[in-house]
Amino acid sequence: MQDKGVRMLSLSSGSNGNCYYFEGSGGAFLVDAGVSLRALKAALQTYGIPLERIGAVLVTHDHSDHIRNLGSFCKKLRIPVWVHPRIRHSTPMGWMTGQWLDPVARLLPENGAADILPGISARPFDVPHDATHTVGYALEIDDSKIVIMTDVGAMTQEALAYAKEASTVIVEANYDVAMLASGPYPPELQARIRGGHGHLSNNECAAAVKEFAHEGLRNLFLCHLSAHNNTPEKALEAVSEALGESDVRLIALPRTEPSAMFEL
Repeated sequence: MQDKGVRMLSLSSGSNGNCYYFEGSGGAFLVDAGVSLRALKAALQTYGIPLERIGAVLVTHDHSDHIRNLGSFCKKLRIPVWVHPRIRHSTPMGWMTGQWLDPVARLLPENGAADILPGISARPFDVPHDATHTVGYALEIDDSKIVIMTDVGAMTQEALAYAKEASTVIVEANYDVAMLASGPYPPELQARIRGGHGHLSNNECAAAVKEFAHEGLRNLFLCHLSAHNNTPEKALEAVSEALGESDVRLIALPRTEPSAMFEL
């Protein structure tokens, strides 16, 4: 396949499933496995990309919308799956992967980066979320620095530090405060979402963006928008105000269908 530089494709971004495709000169990899192998194959075929191009999978955490198809990925793709040591043997991982994870599992370092493919490294960093354990990733693909943090109960200084060095950031903007308060969710679920280990609101995302935005930031993707408590328009409005007069490309990723293929 002809080298096309660093590219990204969101396969799905929301509570129905999460999966992101990245590629560089040394190959391609996925972050999370919340879509079916059939859906993944169909989306990649649009761009003439065979499944065999994918050389690794990174896992952010063990909620089902991020790993529900990881077992079939392990079984059929037989490529390295990088997981944090604290979730390697968690109960959800066992349910979702069965016997198929063992032969392909690779442990992420507690500190430092893993070289997952030629010219591609992934450095996990902890983020607060109510899974067994949750990480974001500071990725280096060729000469590009990319940060992805999909489920974030509250922004951390470590996450901000990595985002301040990245040319591309994918960050959660899950809910609008007013929509959540007046929406269909019961009080206990609302409390879980906004309680610091659930999800990031549009306003919290905007505050983080205001803090980490820098001259080298080129792409900002908003992910994991709620179907009931947010709209792309509300998320984009909140974050665009934080960016001000900036030429950063700002996009809200689709919840249940593939995005465009983005050149980063």
